[in-house]
Amino acid sequence: MNYLTACFRSRLDRYTHSGSDSGGKQDGLLWYKDSGKHLNGEFSMAVVQANNLLEDQSYIESGSLSSGDSGPYGTFVGVYDGHGGPETSRFINEHLVHHLKRFAAEQQSMSVDVIRKAIQATEDGFMSLVTKQWSMKPQIASVGSCCLVGVICNGTLYIANLGDSRAVLGRAVKATGEVLAVQLSTEHNAAIESIRHELRSSHPNDSNIVVLKNNVWRVKGLIQISRSIGDVYLKKTEFNREPLYAKFRLREPFKMPILSSEPSISTYQLQPHDQFIIFASDGLWEHLSNQEAVDIVQNNPRSGIARRLVKSALQEAAKKREMRYSDLKNIDRGVRRHFHDDITVIVVFIDSNLVSRASNVKFSSISVRGGGVNLRPNTLAPCTTPT
Repeated sequence: MNYLTACFRSRLDRYTHSGSDSGGKQDGLLWYKDSGKHLNGEFSMAVVQANNLLEDQSYIESGSLSSGDSGPYGTFVGVYDGHGGPETSRFINEHLVHHLKRFAAEQQSMSVDVIRKAIQATEDGFMSLVTKQWSMKPQIASVGSCCLVGVICNGTLYIANLGDSRAVLGRAVKATGEVLAVQLSTEHNAAIESIRHELRSSHPNDSNIVVLKNNVWRVKGLIQISRSIGDVYLKKTEFNREPLYAKFRLREPFKMPILSSEPSISTYQLQPHDQFIIFASDGLWEHLSNQEAVDIVQNNPRSGIARRLVKSALQEAAKKREMRYSDLKNIDRGVRRHFHDDITVIVVFIDSNLVSRASNVKFSSISVRGGGVNLRPNTLAPCTTPT
């Protein structure tokens, strides 16, 4: 096992980004970048692994958001929480920002339409990959990912989401000095009553579109989220058949996609009282409420704040299992998944002075991937999901 681990790490080393602002640090299964600067302020980033292969992927890029480097200028944040394997989240991490830059260059601006087109192009690209690999690797049809995107550009914050990752704003209340949590993203999880209603309305002829299984609401009894990138087996009936594993196959062919790849997109004009935004996969929100997370950010130093949020979530996870945090840290990946999920956190601080003059400020572009791993273009991953 030590030999295999060494080989695996040597392969990852070839993909490590060496940019001036890309470096992070490793502490066991925790990777973190305590502080960095983006066009509109500062940021902090942390990732902890629980699965055998890290299924969370994340990315922050600041500077030109156009493939032509002529603008628009701003900051892009992506958190991609994979399930069934790491392939889809890695694919999104490799391709989504490039699609966004291409469409922004075509329109010479940032907009809801640019973000929607970029997400759809990423979905189409992964669909094509599944089609190509189906005969050799049919289980890739059952791999998918949530997708949370934030873009800050010209004083506007765009939030796009598929699945149940979450973006939460910390907003100061001038009269009291409090900082309140404001959830910015719309979640797509069958545990939410409105999502079950949405699914039943869009599939009126399917009485089993949502099923309560072991006290958990699931779409077709299989998956909790109703929107994603990937999960092709629930979008195209030709991939819901042998040789896909029986546990993923439905008894009857379906006439319309069961899951959607249409993101919920919102826009916000940033105000001077908007302090920071927490972008995180649901591994964090499983253990911390919106306000608890905002309070932690507000009451502690900025540097290392993403790592502090991850640690707080892990302490809660340990407490729920009546164990010590120090003991949880010693549990290896894979086994750790029984205690908590992969957790990704990116905290983006907003400097209102920088926001107001960002379009005129010269800024050295930064690009950082959570975990510190960069993949070569046109590669899916340095390793494959064990079956």
